[in-house]
Amino acid sequence: MAGMISTKGRYSLLIMTDLATHDGWVSLGDISQRLGISRKYLEQITSQLNKAGFLESQRGKGGGYKLARPASEYSVGAILRASEGPLAPVSCLDCTNDVICPKTDTCPTLEVWRGLGEVTNSYLNQKTLADIVCDRTSGDKSVRPDGPVTC
Repeated sequence: MAGMISTKGRYSLLIMTDLATHDGWVSLGDISQRLGISRKYLEQITSQLNKAGFLESQRGKGGGYKLARPASEYSVGAILRASEGPLAPVSCLDCTNDVICPKTDTCPTLEVWRGLGEVTNSYLNQKTLADIVCDRTSGDKSVRPDGPVTC
């Protein structure tokens, strides 16, 4: 299943993680430099994340982006769905494509794909942005309402 999550999805998660570890407004230039991702591509992704309500943005000197909520309130699944769309493992389970597979009633493999989708979505929905930032063995994940995750 190589490629289930695209570069856009992976980068969305990296951007959100970067913002969760920095205080205040963070410029795209700084994120671009730290992550080695072109600023132009970051603009596309942050625009999508901003429209999803995950980020706040401020223009001008001293502006940039920051998380709209504490990192513990973002599931990995929600971040990936904001950038990728549905995370169905096969197109016949993607209910947003308006194409219903004619073999849905007789397909012997449908339950395998449905089960995989459930397991994948459950796992991704349980993981939070704070989980990514913090080492699981460190214990408490505290998040200041106006600052980065502290572990």
